[in-house]
Amino acid sequence: MEQPRVEVRRSARRRRTVDARREGDTVVVSIPASMSRAQERHWVEEMLRRLERSEARRRPGRAAGDDDLVARADRLAAAHLDAVGPDGRWPRPALVRWTKPMRTRWASCTPADGTIRVSERLREVPGWVLDHVLVHELAHLREGGHGPAFRALEQRYPRSERAIGYLEGLSAGAGLEIGSEPDDD
Repeated sequence: MEQPRVEVRRSARRRRTVDARREGDTVVVSIPASMSRAQERHWVEEMLRRLERSEARRRPGRAAGDDDLVARADRLAAAHLDAVGPDGRWPRPALVRWTKPMRTRWASCTPADGTIRVSERLREVPGWVLDHVLVHELAHLREGGHGPAFRALEQRYPRSERAIGYLEGLSAGAGLEIGSEPDDD
């Protein structure tokens, strides 16, 4: 991974704390003016590690491959959907993969072959939003349409309503044609 551009800002008012944040393509590390150059190097490296870990938690799709999506879908099915099938098991998707951005959807599922495709646009959303989309598509492995039985399955994920609102706002803000799906399809 390429190292970001780093700007160190020393502050006479800052006594003990160190802070890092992104400003565009630059990471700004604020440190006390009294720190030595060795301490500065240590804290810049430490804050870059912390920032990377924090961003990975918030935006899990950035570095996730198809195998990561499969594992995430498996965990979500087990946690939220596993015991709802007639046989007490949830049908496992045959394939879960990233795909080029779709014009009118965040993701899609083909129940006949168990394939789930997730738009590359979702690589930048918070993990709980990606989780909702995966639960939504997993629910299609049991229910093809968006009727009441489907919605009941989808709502097993506790942040579904919030994620739907996030996606609607993202779609509107980006001028995308991705909106609420009709209940009858």
